[in-house]
Amino acid sequence: MQMRSWSQGVTAKILGVALLSILMLIPLGQVQDLVAERQSLERDARTRIGERWGEAQIIGGPVLVVPVRYQVQQDKSWVTVERERFLLPESLHVKGSLSTETRSYGIYSTPIYTAALAFSGQFERKAIAAIAADKGEPVWAKAVLRVPISDVGGIRRLSPLKIEAAELAFGPGSVGFAGLASPEVAWPLDPDALASASFSFSMDLAGTQTITFLPLARQTEVELSGNWADPSYSGAFLPANHSVAGTVFTAQWQALDLNRNYGQAGALDALDAQAVYQSGFGLELFQPVGTYQRNERAGKYGILFIGLTFVALFLFEAMGRWRVHVVQYLLIGLALSTFYVVLLALSEQIGFGWAYLLASAALVIMTGTYAAAAARLRSAGFMLGGMLGLLYSLLYGLLISEQYSLLIGSLALLAAIASLMYLTRRIDWHALGAVADVPTGRMPG
Repeated sequence: MQMRSWSQGVTAKILGVALLSILMLIPLGQVQDLVAERQSLERDARTRIGERWGEAQIIGGPVLVVPVRYQVQQDKSWVTVERERFLLPESLHVKGSLSTETRSYGIYSTPIYTAALAFSGQFERKAIAAIAADKGEPVWAKAVLRVPISDVGGIRRLSPLKIEAAELAFGPGSVGFAGLASPEVAWPLDPDALASASFSFSMDLAGTQTITFLPLARQTEVELSGNWADPSYSGAFLPANHSVAGTVFTAQWQALDLNRNYGQAGALDALDAQAVYQSGFGLELFQPVGTYQRNERAGKYGILFIGLTFVALFLFEAMGRWRVHVVQYLLIGLALSTFYVVLLALSEQIGFGWAYLLASAALVIMTGTYAAAAARLRSAGFMLGGMLGLLYSLLYGLLISEQYSLLIGSLALLAAIASLMYLTRRIDWHALGAVADVPTGRMPG
């Protein structure tokens, strides 16, 4: 047998196919960049919706803030300084219901809500009087009650606060609580004359996607219901009780002062705002894996799909079915890469499921038809198209089975390798150099 040059041997073909597989990472990487760009546009759209409707809300119950005057020595003289001290309620109960819907900005959408919230609770008389025991002089006439809210632009209605048989109207607060804007009411009080510092008020609050409650009481209880089928509970506490019936959810939280890292009272300027945020709990209007997350996950399997397809084409050659040129490898690889662009474009318009069906069907038909024409053999087209159809079916199963995707993927890969080993078990790899002398097109039988 005449010695052939290394460049014409089977080793060169394998290296060439491997190099093409690596080169396919370039268009696949560009597809992933495109997905990231579209995700960024989606986030911008959600931000725009939130700016106009109401952003993700963080809300707490009323906090009593009292200015306290201290005598401080400065430059051998005594001066009076005024510092604010806060006191949290003894108990706080929040009962609310969410009315949800989906708003769109262009082709992008996000869930929004209007929360009808009713607050009730009580301050402890002894705790209020204890503010005066801090070596200072409380200015009771300047006492205020503040309700921290992250986005006051989402307030649709805020009732007067009822406390001590009085109704006090809220106004904009000049100073917030823990970095949050806080509507406030003036509550000039006399600790000695307090009977029962019970309070109640209600509000309608608009927000986007999430609502978080702060446990600003010694004992905080929250009851929430709404019309969303997939609530995702988040924050420092999970609900003590929760249920979902159809599209209606209910949840109940309970939190104690022992469950957080800040006290019931203290200096307002010394309050750890981060600790306050970390103590929050609530829910997110969860959307099952979104379009772009699924496109991103699909793209991660792209190089595996291309690699398996190239291996299948090489086996066609090895088994004498079809002599495949490097250009044909390249065209089929580009077609497989284009699948992810088509999938992304269609899924933004008609949803991921239908987009996946149409894109995969188009690629299977196109690639199978090309293989049949190039090999001048219909069975080559059916074999390649059938293999791609199986791969795309497997990929869709991986995408919709989030919890078992790793297990399914690993078993499928193992099965693919086992199939390749079985199909190539009788191939004489040492004799494959002879295929280079066969004309391009259909292999002799």
